[in-house]
Amino acid sequence: MRKTLCLALVINSVTALLTSLAGAQDRQSLQYRSAREAARTIYRVPSKYLSPTEKPPQGVELPKFECSTPLFVRWLTPIVKDVGLWIALDRSGTSEVYDLLFIDSNGDGNLKDETTVIAYKAEAKHAYFGPAKVIFEGKDGPIAYHLNFRLCDHGRRILWATPGGWYEGTITVGGKEKHCVLIDYNVNGTFDDKSINASECDRIQIGEKDDKDARFVGNYIEIEGSLYQLEIAREGAYVKLAAAEDVTFGNIRLPESITEFAAGGENGLFVLKPKKGIGSLPVGQYCIEHWAIERKDDAGDNWKLIGRWFSENGRFNVTQTQETKLSIGEPIISTVEAHHRNRNHSFSQKLKGKLNESIYITLNGNRAPLPKLRIKSKDGRYNQTFDFKYG
Repeated sequence: MRKTLCLALVINSVTALLTSLAGAQDRQSLQYRSAREAARTIYRVPSKYLSPTEKPPQGVELPKFECSTPLFVRWLTPIVKDVGLWIALDRSGTSEVYDLLFIDSNGDGNLKDETTVIAYKAEAKHAYFGPAKVIFEGKDGPIAYHLNFRLCDHGRRILWATPGGWYEGTITVGGKEKHCVLIDYNVNGTFDDKSINASECDRIQIGEKDDKDARFVGNYIEIEGSLYQLEIAREGAYVKLAAAEDVTFGNIRLPESITEFAAGGENGLFVLKPKKGIGSLPVGQYCIEHWAIERKDDAGDNWKLIGRWFSENGRFNVTQTQETKLSIGEPIISTVEAHHRNRNHSFSQKLKGKLNESIYITLNGNRAPLPKLRIKSKDGRYNQTFDFKYG
């Protein structure tokens, strides 16, 4: 009886160890990177708009400032218990722009013990800082995170915060090695945010090292035609991928002219190539990311009409029982606006879709030539044609 009990304990211990190892193997670790100009590494670096004020925060110990009117702003992050870290801006000597920055890097609620971050570039109306390091307390110890800042002082002061750090590394997907990059797109210190709002959803890139196809962080991700369940560490240190099973899908119906359709939400971002106007998505709520129509003209040139930047008008639900019909695509609306100031007249052209989305046109993958504007007086004495310009 004693030998049987000992054997059972050994078997149970081995089973628990193997289970633990299997769980650990599911996690694929990534390495943290930081840089002053993350835009050279991260595609489409996001930014967070912060509005500094001259009103000092209550209960916060402050350093000795050089100028008489320092600025204060709070960067919001859910990782610290107070849901934010204070930042102060100061001016050195006779500087015209705020070129000194203090950030509560240890999350103790004070700025008095902080080391000054000096702007690495200061101009008449702009100052650039970073990467400024902050330390979060995680379950397994301290976690480093970096921020880059750009101060714009054109009468109205704006502090733009962008991520100065990201995670990347090689992972295995379906037996193949892929390069993975995690981006804190909403700039709040975490890497696992899911949302129906594209601006509040983090990004993940899985593919070749130079790929720029960043998908929304969500419940799922599609890689080379296969659907995977996605789990991301809050601090970004690892990802977990598992073949998605028992996923419930629903159909969407689009105009048959639509050649590409993308929509995202908490399930992730999906890019579809509809067949005769029909596509399918996992059941859930989405917002249209973009749609496209491609055609060739008689000369063989490829024209592409793209609709993007949707508001809440672009939201829709996908259910298993009922097909979801989306009214998008053609026709589009072209408008010309005229503005008169002093003796000058200016004109602008806008293209809008059915849901008030912005419309873009490309020719063979490049910006299409803009249309011309002809202005003719009633009597015909004035008759001029003008070219619109980008920007």
